[in-house]
Amino acid sequence: MATKTADADLKTASVLAFERKLDPSDALFSAGRWEQRDTSRDWAPVPVRTKSVRGTISNRLKTKDMDPAKLDAQIEKPNLQTVDVAALPADADTLKVAFTLRVLQGAGTPSACNNAAYQAKLRQTVEGYVKAHGFTELSRRYAHNLANGRWLWRNRTGAEEVEVRIEHLVQGRADKTWTFDALKLSLRHFDAPGELTEALDGVAQLIEQGLSGESHVLLGVTAFVRVGGGQEVFPSQELILDRTNNDKKSKTLYKVGEVAGVHSQKIGNALRTIDTWHVEAGPLGPIAVEPYGSVTTLGKACRQPKAKDDFYNLLDNWLLKDKAPPVEQQHFVMATLIRGGVFGDAE
Repeated sequence: MATKTADADLKTASVLAFERKLDPSDALFSAGRWEQRDTSRDWAPVPVRTKSVRGTISNRLKTKDMDPAKLDAQIEKPNLQTVDVAALPADADTLKVAFTLRVLQGAGTPSACNNAAYQAKLRQTVEGYVKAHGFTELSRRYAHNLANGRWLWRNRTGAEEVEVRIEHLVQGRADKTWTFDALKLSLRHFDAPGELTEALDGVAQLIEQGLSGESHVLLGVTAFVRVGGGQEVFPSQELILDRTNNDKKSKTLYKVGEVAGVHSQKIGNALRTIDTWHVEAGPLGPIAVEPYGSVTTLGKACRQPKAKDDFYNLLDNWLLKDKAPPVEQQHFVMATLIRGGVFGDAE
C-alpha cells in the first residue's frame, strides 16, 4: 500500500533500488614471516584442505537420554566428521589478507526508480545533506574500519600483532600508502590515538572524494596478522543449500581456485559496521548498517518500526513529510543508501 503524505501527489516509488557504493573484492590468504612483510608478493597462498576427525557427543540431551546406560551407549558411537581447514605452514608465522575496494560516486541516486517526482525529491534531499554535512562523518568511520582490521573477523582475535596497509591505487600502482597498527584502533568506538589521526584523515578524505565523485578511488588493502607458525586461520564458511550424497563435509570453506579467502559480502558487512546511532549502542557498540538494524548473531533487530527509527520510517518522514531526522539519523539513512538495496513500497 502506497505511503500517504501531506502532499497527495508524492508517494514512495514502488520500484526503488540503489547500487552499493563501497565495492570490495574477495580477500585472499597467503603466508610468510613477519619480518619479511615488505617482500610479501612472493608469499605462498594458503590452501584449503580436508581432514576427517572423530568427535565426541557434546550436544544437550533430551531428558529421556540422560539415563547413564543410554548416555554410555551414545558416547560409544563414533561421531565421524569431514571438515575443511586452512592453516599456516609450520615455518610461517604471519597471515596476509588482501583485497581491493572501489569507492563509487552517486550515493543517493537510485539505479531504478519509477516515480519521477519522488526521484526529484530524493535528489533534493540528498543534495541538502551533502551540502550541510558532506560525507565526512561516514568516510571517517569507513576508514576506521579499514584500518582497525575489523574485516579480518576471527583472524584478528588473539593475534600478537596486526598491521594494515592501505594504498591508493592509480593505474595499478600505489600513489600513496598509509600503515596502521590495527590493534591500537578500537572495535567499539571511532576515536583514534593521536599518532594515527593524520593517516586516518588521509584515508577518509580519499573515500569522501570517491563518494562525492571528485575522483576515481581504488584502494588496495592488506593486513599482516602475526598468529604463530602452523596456526589455523579462518576463511569464510560456505553455505551449502543442496548437498549431494557424495559431499558429506560438515564444514566447507570458501576458496578462489585453491586459495583460501573471505567473501566480499563479509568484508562489506565489516566496513559498514558504523551504526552507533541505534538505541542499543551502549551495550552492543556499532552494528552493521541495515534497514532494521539486524544483528543475526543475536537474532534481533535494533531499529524497530514501532520505535520509528528504522530506515523506512526515517526516509519517509524526511522525504514525504519534510520532517528531517536528527543529524545522526541522517547519517544512518545516507549510510543505508550507500549500502544499497531494494527499497520500493509495495502497491
